[in-house]
Amino acid sequence: MTRLAARTTVLLTAVALVGAGAAVLAGCSATPGGTDAGTDAGTGTSATAHATAGALGAGFSDPTRPPAPEATIHPEPGSWSGVHAPDGYDVVLLSDAGDAEDAPTRTLLDAVASWAADEDVTVTTVSATDADDRIAAVTRAIDERSDLVISVGNHMVDPLAAVSPTALHQQFLVVGAEIAEPTSNVTAADWTGGGFRGEGLGPSSHYDPSTFTEERADRALRAGLAAVLHDLRGIVVWVR
Repeated sequence: MTRLAARTTVLLTAVALVGAGAAVLAGCSATPGGTDAGTDAGTGTSATAHATAGALGAGFSDPTRPPAPEATIHPEPGSWSGVHAPDGYDVVLLSDAGDAEDAPTRTLLDAVASWAADEDVTVTTVSATDADDRIAAVTRAIDERSDLVISVGNHMVDPLAAVSPTALHQQFLVVGAEIAEPTSNVTAADWTGGGFRGEGLGPSSHYDPSTFTEERADRALRAGLAAVLHDLRGIVVWVR
């Protein structure tokens, strides 16, 4: 058995275990119509929060032609600047402890912290202690029942891809990387030089750690959040 095949078997086994728990969680929290009471259908975002997110600027996307699932949009710079986290918005920041000193991941972690301070957003950190804890870390992040889970660092891409389809009630935003076949609850914010899509798949652009600058990380984070808050989900938001 190859290393990739063995790894896939482990992930699928883990998904089977966490999927049962996610189904129970979704069943307990949903109304008879299949959505949380007081929330937008399948989003986990309250109607009040959605209404106070602010407006997208011209050039973010074509409102007459919504992007298809897994599509990539290229918003005009600054077209997301009018969108801000609603009052009471809370997020989970998901990462791998082993990536903490990795320069690109560190830049992303700092970008989330800076954004949260600017927007008065509550952030709960969930960090995988090692490779064997990554699947469990995604599950812990889901268990926090936050408005959004923000995932940073290449090592969390595969675990997130494995678990996210079992938790469609939870919205995820991946910054600086992508999931190859995202479900509707996983949005990515990326750029040329980022684009890691999982082990064995290769990046969607030439990977260049030097492109993970403070300014670009902030742009990607804010553009990605703008997409999530305006129901443009399950896509890639490609920033310049």
